[in-house]
Amino acid sequence: MATMSATLRERLIALIEPLVGRLGYELVELEQSSGRGSAVVRIFIDSPAGVGLTDCERVSREVSALLDVEDPIPIAYRLEVSSPGLDRVLRTPAHFARFVGSRVFVELAAPREGRRRYTGKLLSADEAGIALEVDGQRVLVSFAEIGKARLTGQADGPR
Repeated sequence: MATMSATLRERLIALIEPLVGRLGYELVELEQSSGRGSAVVRIFIDSPAGVGLTDCERVSREVSALLDVEDPIPIAYRLEVSSPGLDRVLRTPAHFARFVGSRVFVELAAPREGRRRYTGKLLSADEAGIALEVDGQRVLVSFAEIGKARLTGQADGPR
């Protein structure tokens, strides 16, 4: 499956995130893929109380209605809504700040000194980036360097 353009992804996030917020949830991540005349739009939501099936159904109905009106996707698509799971994506500075103390996986957009992937404890997060402890060493990473990041699935940090 080919991935839709980054521009469409950004447009979908800008369109969907405010609605999800008004419903009382956080848009954790949006993934989209397309192939052979159809697409899948997958959104991951969270809330302090957690996310259940009823929450996903509610968000799905509202987001579907919004996408029907705005029609940003030029081909047929299927919408999927779910919780982010234990290995949730970290997309925004607020996501990183929320999970300081947790074990994370970070993949850089471009290698630094021949290394692209880091797994370790998230020590801090601020406006500029994050600090990790990897193999006993402190590693500083700017948000601009991060290609993708996620929790490692270990429940050792805050929710």
